[in-house]
Amino acid sequence: MEYTRLAIDNPDDLLFGHAPRPVRTRHGLNLGGGIVYTELNFTLPSMEVTADTMPTVARHYREIITDALRRAAELEAPGVLVEFETVPPMTSNPAFGMEVVNILLEGIENARTEYGLPAALRVTPNDNREFARPPVMRSGEHWENMQVLFEQAARAGADMVSIESVGGKELHDEALMMCDLGQVIYALCILGTADMAFLWKRIHELVSQHGTICAGDTACGFGNTAMVLAEQKMIPRVFAAIVRAITSVRTLVGYAHGCIGPGKDCGYENAYLKAITGCPMAMEGKTAACAHLSPLGNIAAAYADTWSNESVQNVRLLAGMAPTCYMEQLVYDCRLMNRALAEGRDAALTLRRWLVDSDAGLDPQAWIFTPENVIAIARAIVEAPDDYHAGLAAARAALDAIKAGHASGELKIPERETAFLDSIAEQIDMMPDDTGAFIEQQRAIADETKYLPDEYTPLPCCASHG
Repeated sequence: MEYTRLAIDNPDDLLFGHAPRPVRTRHGLNLGGGIVYTELNFTLPSMEVTADTMPTVARHYREIITDALRRAAELEAPGVLVEFETVPPMTSNPAFGMEVVNILLEGIENARTEYGLPAALRVTPNDNREFARPPVMRSGEHWENMQVLFEQAARAGADMVSIESVGGKELHDEALMMCDLGQVIYALCILGTADMAFLWKRIHELVSQHGTICAGDTACGFGNTAMVLAEQKMIPRVFAAIVRAITSVRTLVGYAHGCIGPGKDCGYENAYLKAITGCPMAMEGKTAACAHLSPLGNIAAAYADTWSNESVQNVRLLAGMAPTCYMEQLVYDCRLMNRALAEGRDAALTLRRWLVDSDAGLDPQAWIFTPENVIAIARAIVEAPDDYHAGLAAARAALDAIKAGHASGELKIPERETAFLDSIAEQIDMMPDDTGAFIEQQRAIADETKYLPDEYTPLPCCASHG
């Protein structure tokens, strides 16, 4: 599928609970069809996952799904999306992962039968390919086991699949620390897009035959890593904001190869992708503090079709087990958004304005997510001729938005970071116009002890542009 124009080009049409291309699950969740649904994401407490511990692992997941869905029913949630993110041993040994998949599917069916609660399961295998050094992306044991888990989960009845893929991350981590925009774009828009095209073509082949939805990917390991580093004052917030805009180019490729949403929760770039594709999107914000801190606690909800908590460990809190507590928090958040939607467009836009304005002026990473800036950055991406130029266009549009916000006094930027805006502009201006020249330039710089260029060939210039 080719994306050369926006599915949503009016900022006022970019709204939680509504997507031009809603997705309906097997048992009636209409994602993006006028309701914001809770998406609960959970994981184990700190423990090893081995054959010996699998009985304990199974007990944890059985308790999580039973208690959390009971609470959702008690709170009269209109429906729930459950996400199971595997930990690495559950992907390297697909039998471990499938034991949990079956436990969760059984729990979802029990809740549907006992409470009449519509629910769906998203399965997100861990991308273990990075465990080979340098990473081997298209062959070998890690890749083969990932494929087995995708196909078996789909065959068992998983409603949708996602992944937090890592193609290009082996170079991107160092590029972040060095604030090297050229290597960031090379990692995301050349290597990352090539890997995404390869990966999602194959995932779609594996799961679509079973009626399972390809939901989408996320640049969590890229954009969220930048956000966390900025939060720790290890890189400038303005640079993290620029990186976040660029990640959209990489994640968009999944939608050119079979993904239809809802995009994965930890992909804050989903706001741009909703504008481009019209597909429903998962978002996370304040309720993801169990997994990471962020400056996007409220503004992310402005675009949510499912509202998620990222991933919470199954540990006991005063009120109960943490996943059940987070289920309650998410349900209440969704109730508020759905109440606004029920009162009409004006009410929904008022709530959206409050969500946006409460965050936008306090951090450049939030500023680039105002509805107007989302549309501007998304438009820059689709008007570019290929992924390299789309990355450059996203960077320029984000930088322009940040500069304009700071100049108007609406956006606060730490004084120590203002000079960095000129540095980013200089890096953008120095990029070659020709895509091939850019690839040659960056390959000459890249440390080939850290990655295998042949794992990313051919290097398509337009993986998300047709």
